[in-house]
Amino acid sequence: MRSENVEILSDKTNAAVMRHPGRAFPGVLVQGDSLYILCQRADLACKEVGRGSPGYDELNDLHNALWSYLNHYKVTLLEHDIALPFSEQQAP
Repeated sequence: MRSENVEILSDKTNAAVMRHPGRAFPGVLVQGDSLYILCQRADLACKEVGRGSPGYDELNDLHNALWSYLNHYKVTLLEHDIALPFSEQQAP
């Protein structure tokens, strides 16, 4: 882990906009629990649309991109002994 200064253009809850050092454009910080919810919604949307339906492939690409971000987030937190801000246990 390292510490660097970032430019915070907005610190609105769940929509912080900041620029990482060395980057030309700012990004949006998505909290881990919000990212998890987006992944869950993408799962549901893919299930509802159904494989083979028009638009499914694009939706599935979005689904996979979100889950890739979430998996990177989870691995990073694990590496730094930080608890996840959500539970992945399935409800009975």
